[in-house]
Amino acid sequence: MPKTRTAAETRPRVQRRVAKSELRIGISGWRYAGWRGKFYPKDLPQDRELEFAGRTFNSVEINGSFYSLQLPSSYKRWSDATPRNFVFAVKGGDSSLT
Repeated sequence: MPKTRTAAETRPRVQRRVAKSELRIGISGWRYAGWRGKFYPKDLPQDRELEFAGRTFNSVEINGSFYSLQLPSSYKRWSDATPRNFVFAVKGGDSSLT
């Protein structure tokens, strides 16, 4: 008589993988006049603030996306100003739902 297998024995084996955790520390936006001369160097042009933030942190939240849809060219420009492994958090707002 053949041996009866339990449900646990007939289920496919599942490999459990533990994902590596990656900590991202960033800022909520990057264009704040009050940060000039405090966080950003006094002589840093405003159009280089994201580049500076990208060398200091590994992520940033895009606040503007909450208030309006952003142009694809803006996302490209921002991407070009930051390191390859930099992560943008896109804040969704009412305009993203319509």
